[in-house]
Amino acid sequence: MTRVLVLGAGKIGYAISSLLSRSGEWEVTVADKDETALRAVAKLGVTVKATDVENRDAVKAVATNQWAVLSALPFSFTPTVARIAKEVGAHYLDLTEDVESTRQVKALADKAQTAFIPQCGLAPGFISVVGYELARRFETLDSLHMRVGALPEFPTGALKYNLTWSTDGLINEYCNPCEAIVDQELREVLALEGVEAFAMDGIDYEAFNTSGGLGTLCETLGGKIRNLDYKTVRYPGHRTLMHFLIRDLRMDERRSILKDILETAVPITLQDVVLIFVTAKGHRGGRFEQESWVRKVYAAQENGEVWSGIQRTTAGGICAMLDLLHKGKLPQSGFVRQEQASLEQYLASPFAASYR
Repeated sequence: MTRVLVLGAGKIGYAISSLLSRSGEWEVTVADKDETALRAVAKLGVTVKATDVENRDAVKAVATNQWAVLSALPFSFTPTVARIAKEVGAHYLDLTEDVESTRQVKALADKAQTAFIPQCGLAPGFISVVGYELARRFETLDSLHMRVGALPEFPTGALKYNLTWSTDGLINEYCNPCEAIVDQELREVLALEGVEAFAMDGIDYEAFNTSGGLGTLCETLGGKIRNLDYKTVRYPGHRTLMHFLIRDLRMDERRSILKDILETAVPITLQDVVLIFVTAKGHRGGRFEQESWVRKVYAAQENGEVWSGIQRTTAGGICAMLDLLHKGKLPQSGFVRQEQASLEQYLASPFAASYR
């Protein structure tokens, strides 16, 4: 079996560890400082290491002699963990949505002997694999619009939202500038702007700009496309209330307070639905055509437990990329973009079941 280290024993770290350990191909070690979380993970039959993830030497010690390091830690840990992976000669994968952290990983990957694959979750992550697959089906590409939302299946309250993953990551997406290509020019657009409405299966939704979802697609498709954007999907009315909190009350300048408000007042749910809606337009065969790729992923039973849709898609995403790397379907060194993975090969991975 191949040795892999999972840093972080939270909801996503637990799900990653469960998927890998059940496959029978991986010798999994999980490291975290939360001993309660580690006790839960230990029941999966994996090795656990009580490790202060803020202690660089401690992390380096558990990362040594691992084939790959998977970070399920908050994005603030990304540069440090990636640097440690390079020092110990391990492949590196993470789930970060943070643009600046990804830039630092890319710099570290220069001339590295192992692969560095950030942004391996849903968005950024799988959404780039789908988007690029649609883009390459056109002779000339006009536009690519990507919409993703992790929503409560049964919305209540004015926000019509429940916490389904990292609050820090959510705030990051709502507050930071967003990349887009508009009329062939790379631009930064404001989060929470660009509001649009649409309906699917008789349900009304809204979508608006959020940061990080495009991954590296702006660089990959730059000069080849007129318009490229990513927006987060929510139920109508959510964006107005979040705009009030973040812009009008200037909570983007006091993110720790915003985090406390959200985690105190907005409950977590496992009853969620992940909506994926990608649309490409362009020319092929002399005609202007459109093609879309749509999925809804719900919470489901996994190994006798209920996993949320976002757990299934996020954990499945990073495990699928690890699987492709292990099978030689991805570059084995340097910076690897999500869109370098073939959608057909990705969906064939045993870890991508939720997307199929």
